[in-house]
Amino acid sequence: MGKIVFGMMQSLDGYVAGINGELEPPLHAPPGIALFRYWIDHVRELTGMLYGRRMYEVMRYWDEDRPEWDAAEHEFAKAWRAQPKWVASRTLRSVGANATLVGDDLEAFVRRLKTEVDGVIDIAGPDLAASLTDLGLIDEYHLYFRPFVLGRGKPYFARARPPLRLVGTNRVGEDAVKLSYVPA
Repeated sequence: MGKIVFGMMQSLDGYVAGINGELEPPLHAPPGIALFRYWIDHVRELTGMLYGRRMYEVMRYWDEDRPEWDAAEHEFAKAWRAQPKWVASRTLRSVGANATLVGDDLEAFVRRLKTEVDGVIDIAGPDLAASLTDLGLIDEYHLYFRPFVLGRGKPYFARARPPLRLVGTNRVGEDAVKLSYVPA
């Protein structure tokens, strides 16, 4: 059975995007090599990723190699491209390689995905996560805090959440902390 997990890096004050609307990264500084290595390994271990339109468009950056990338960036891009991606959008007409456009019935699609796919399905995008939370479909929340305070921007939680229960804490990379929660 699939496990739906919403996780994103964020500032200490809970924002995943700064005041100019940029989604993570960079949150004012690119991740160090240990944190970036964590994300490479994390993406490799996923069963797939479910994106909202905006986050998918941000992540399309990894679709094509760039000459300025270092070895780790090429490795992340390779891992990202290898994973199946599902994109929930009412406005996109097509998506890139190894991606499937999700139709209007997001709830039915995600319920089917959870029963047909084994492993972790990563959710990216606060608005998509809010919709799935409202439907009771998110199994776990991973909050990755980096040592920045943005003051305002796009919050990790787009709307009020049901009560959550802490199930894990980890230091990740050079400067991040991961908190894992499940619905209480």
